[in-house]
Amino acid sequence: MPCSVWAQVAPEQTGLVEKLPPAHPRWVFATDLVLERASVVDIDQSRFLGVVPAGYGTFLPLFSRQRPEIYLPSTYYSRRTRGERTDVVEIYSTETLGFIGEIPIPPKRALNRIALNHAALSDDERFLAVFNWTTGTSLSIVDVERRQFVTEVDTPGCSLAYAAGPRRFFSLCPDGSAFVVELDDDGREHRRRRTATFFDPRRDPVTEKAVRAGAVWYFVSFDGVVHPVDVSGEELRFLPTWSLVDEQARQQSWRTGGAQHLAAHSRRGLLFALMHRGGPDTHKEAGSEVWVFDVRERQRLQRIPLRFPGATIYGFAIEPDRSWWWPLPWLWQRALDRWIPPLVKSIAVTQDDDPLLVTSCEFSGALGVYRALTGEFVRRVQPIGWMTDLLFAPYDGDH
Repeated sequence: MPCSVWAQVAPEQTGLVEKLPPAHPRWVFATDLVLERASVVDIDQSRFLGVVPAGYGTFLPLFSRQRPEIYLPSTYYSRRTRGERTDVVEIYSTETLGFIGEIPIPPKRALNRIALNHAALSDDERFLAVFNWTTGTSLSIVDVERRQFVTEVDTPGCSLAYAAGPRRFFSLCPDGSAFVVELDDDGREHRRRRTATFFDPRRDPVTEKAVRAGAVWYFVSFDGVVHPVDVSGEELRFLPTWSLVDEQARQQSWRTGGAQHLAAHSRRGLLFALMHRGGPDTHKEAGSEVWVFDVRERQRLQRIPLRFPGATIYGFAIEPDRSWWWPLPWLWQRALDRWIPPLVKSIAVTQDDDPLLVTSCEFSGALGVYRALTGEFVRRVQPIGWMTDLLFAPYDGDH
């Protein structure tokens, strides 16, 4: 005899938009090249909050302190990986992670494997500079307040974009100098100049993966020499250099490496460097320790041994469920720490008074979390995606 079965399930209500709590210092944004998005994670509560989608290739989100907005230079092709190309600066809300609008820019922004310092927001957050690379180099200037593309500034032979004031950006040049461009109140070029050289590109070039603490950018060379650039005055000022590695560390072949090997805590004046042991040309190798330096005293304060951030596949954590027999989760964590090397490629530091150090592995959607001032391992946060390119902890306790 036929019978009918009725599922008493209420229909889902669509179209709801949730609001996030106010932006918090313990929020970390992790970019994912495969899923083409940035995951937003609360590392205090191990909560996945949402995503900010992106376009083709690697990308670099920029965060406003004055407005609840995120700016994301993006590239799209009409046939996904081919066809007509469109470049835009997308604007997303930090309250909902929803799309607000977009500003078209010339379809020539640089698409590199690591997007660090490929775009910059001016210190007054009025203008955004996007680095272009079509064998020629230039900056696309965008007025994010008026929501319009302003102009393209040629930067002959010099690359990337570093904010250096309310109307100023600079780029790195192949002879070891910096190209500086100042804008007028409409965002058009007001003044340009080249500085003296501040590093030797033949003997020991700096990497482009600099970090900023306050008014000083810290560039580190392949041999571990720190080149501070002070942008607080009318002219860029190149401060005395110092080294991350002493003679003993140099003999042991310690050097920086990874995709994002520097982080800084501005108020405390701390520089964090991802380190590994290796020979010349190993600057892309993963790190096994993070060294913490006082930039005022130019001294190392501590060494933090790292653990593997966690194993994931296709966005799922590879670990025993907590409902399994009680020793298994504990044994699995011990196995991760003992048998798998750290493989850390990127680091970031939260900007609150008790900062956390966050680490990631390139081919895993997981984060390792440590107390930045003591080096104590706190937790693993997973999963957050399929892979992890770059990490950002943009907010501080005053945000």
